[in-house]
Amino acid sequence: MNTQLWLSKLISFDTTSRHSNLELIDVVDHWFKKHNITPRITRAANEPKANLFASLPAKDGSVQGGIILSGHTDVVPVDNQQWSSNPFEAVEKNGRIYGRGACDMKGFLAVILSLLPVFQKQQLSQPIHFAFSYDEEIGCFGAPLLIQDFLSAGIQPKACIVGEPTDMRPVVGHKGIQLFQCSIKGLSAHSSLTTQGCNAIEYAAKLICAIRKLADDIRQEGPFNADFDIPFTTLTTNIVKGGIAANTIPDACEFMFEFRHLPEVDPQIILTKIQAYIDNELLPEIRREYPEGCVTLKNLAGPPSFEASETADITQLIRTVSGENAILKVAYATEAGQFQAANIPTIVCGPGNIAQAHRADEYVTIEQLRLCENLLKKLMSNSLNTNGHIAS
Repeated sequence: MNTQLWLSKLISFDTTSRHSNLELIDVVDHWFKKHNITPRITRAANEPKANLFASLPAKDGSVQGGIILSGHTDVVPVDNQQWSSNPFEAVEKNGRIYGRGACDMKGFLAVILSLLPVFQKQQLSQPIHFAFSYDEEIGCFGAPLLIQDFLSAGIQPKACIVGEPTDMRPVVGHKGIQLFQCSIKGLSAHSSLTTQGCNAIEYAAKLICAIRKLADDIRQEGPFNADFDIPFTTLTTNIVKGGIAANTIPDACEFMFEFRHLPEVDPQIILTKIQAYIDNELLPEIRREYPEGCVTLKNLAGPPSFEASETADITQLIRTVSGENAILKVAYATEAGQFQAANIPTIVCGPGNIAQAHRADEYVTIEQLRLCENLLKKLMSNSLNTNGHIAS
């Protein structure tokens, strides 16, 4: 199948992170087996989800070294979004292909799947690896299992390209994410008897305001990194739940907040400041009203930051092939930091613009898909030389 047919097929699977991705993985597994490649499948422990890792061997049969082409299979929800068409049906219009995941990041997956027969016809001096992960959108939970699996099998790739949407410009850095759930326990009472209760929502609001103040301080004082589109660490509260009735003091409130930190910022420093406010100011105030009150923080996800080495072969290679030498670093996160942490030099480069991701009427342009095809063809036909290094 060509890229557009593959993209239409991939979009048709509702792989929203809360759902299974196994139907998509089965189709991809069949495609590789059709080309005499048996993928490695790693399954989530408690959910119907899986990663897939497949290696196209070099001409000598080796699967050592080479480049990983990596992408995630899950997509974000379409809930309460006003789409002009069925989000799980690809629609082509005015040079664009619309559908959930078209940009983030099934467009890249469609390209690499369509190029498999092309790559297979080449006399590769090093292998090409294909990585398809689950649950990237909710915390990059699938990639570590995938990476651990191929490393434990003795496969050590030389480099990785994560095909997140970058307008086909190489991204050499992104922030890390720390996502937390905060639960506050107070004491319920009739709202006319305020002195007999402990209002969990009001204390949650105080902590939310303290987090916002910390965000404002960092925005003013730094540290800063001018290479990033947003050059400082950010903090936001994005979900708040609490209360059962308008005339009842709430005994519980839960909210979720995240911070996205620069690579040079230790996330523990930020967490320590938040915890210090809880321990030294908020909790003593709560317990003066209700001695059993408590505040609990739970870390839900922590994808690491990413910073590519400018001297790495893969960085120089992508710069040469793309003709793009600008230093581009972004606020959104990817699985690149996880590959980099496994001593696999990594770059982020893929079709589409991140501004089109996660929104209603998400799309990728056919031009971007063609640019991706051409870059990967050029890269794979010219980049892998016989001495075991990625040529730059």
